[in-house]
Amino acid sequence: MDKNKWIEKLGNFANKINSYKYIIAIKNAFTALIPVIITGAFATLFSNMVFDSTMGLAKFDALSFLAELKPIAQSINYATMNMLTISAVFLIGLEVGKLNKVNGFFPGLLAVISYISVNPTRVELMVNEKLQVVPDVLARQYTDTKGLFLGMFIAILSVELFTWLGKQEKLTIKMPDTVPPNVSRSFSALIPTILTFTLIASVGFAVYRLTGMYLYDIIYTIIQRPLENVMQGLPGILLLMFVSQVFWVIGIHGNQMIKPIREPLLLASIAVNTDAFNAGKEIPNIITMPFWDMYMSIGGSGVTIGLLVAIFLVGKRDDMKEIAKLSFGPGLFNINEPVIFGMPIMLNPILAIPFIITPLITGMIGYFATAIGFAGKAVVMIPWTTPPIISAYLATAGSIGAVVTQLICIVVSIVIYLPFVKIANNRQAA
Repeated sequence: MDKNKWIEKLGNFANKINSYKYIIAIKNAFTALIPVIITGAFATLFSNMVFDSTMGLAKFDALSFLAELKPIAQSINYATMNMLTISAVFLIGLEVGKLNKVNGFFPGLLAVISYISVNPTRVELMVNEKLQVVPDVLARQYTDTKGLFLGMFIAILSVELFTWLGKQEKLTIKMPDTVPPNVSRSFSALIPTILTFTLIASVGFAVYRLTGMYLYDIIYTIIQRPLENVMQGLPGILLLMFVSQVFWVIGIHGNQMIKPIREPLLLASIAVNTDAFNAGKEIPNIITMPFWDMYMSIGGSGVTIGLLVAIFLVGKRDDMKEIAKLSFGPGLFNINEPVIFGMPIMLNPILAIPFIITPLITGMIGYFATAIGFAGKAVVMIPWTTPPIISAYLATAGSIGAVVTQLICIVVSIVIYLPFVKIANNRQAA
């Protein structure tokens, strides 16, 4: 098959997947969640490094008053990180509603209520060797990141069901023209709302009666946990990065393509780390969203900060040097579209090779440095635009090993790009 035809077919396939409405809804929802996650993560950072009386600034007598402010940071962390699934369900419901042309915030509310209806609302506790049942509560695993996959499924299902029922004229209560439009809309949505809640809750009840397990237990055990295990392994994250880089090379935004897979899992893993850090427990996850940014996307996709430095060192082509000069500023904030499309890396076999392999190598360096304990694990969700060095320090709550590891990754990226820049020197400038 002709190379151009193969690239065109792959591009068409990618665009088709990327335009699928549920993919769009999930991507938009998690993009909107980023400020919430970052706020919660920084609340944890301040809670431990500023307000804590044993590890933070509050341990000094002159600043001991700061310890009194710790509950503020803890409450922010709880409201953001421990309610992440509820927030995601609302936003996904809202996005699916928009795509279905259902106006207003009601689809988000519908999704949240539907999700809560399939989860148990009681907790069983052992108190003094006696089983105590606490009614009318929603356990933490249903609101934090463990419930994400079930939440996404219920959000989509409930809004789609509501939309379909709303189109059935027999189920629509029609009010006289004298009734205000907002009241009329509420009544027209009444029967579809009742049926949606009833059907969703009934499915949850039936599954529990037939299997002895709630939907949460089934989805988390069969789908979410295995995917988390794959993503926490080095091969899984390298494969995801490889796919992203290949899409970039053919001119498609690679991060947007893998976002629906990457975001729920890697954002969940950093949320778990943040929670463990806040509780003073061992940090469980090496691979998180900040790990991706710190070690596999320094200067942007392809670790192109190495390419820019390599051009400054050995580049002889005026066009490449000019683009490098213009791109270095944005590159410090991990924005590298000027490099990818201006150099170009897209459809350029010489620069495409290091562009694909460099983040795989730096990812392995970051993984093994963290695994042996040299670099600290990420515990704070930082903005992806945070410059190198600062990002490693903040994301790991002050791990110098992580900073050194990131510096090593930058040096390695320069070494990888150098021979390819020399080869590009011999080509006629575009």
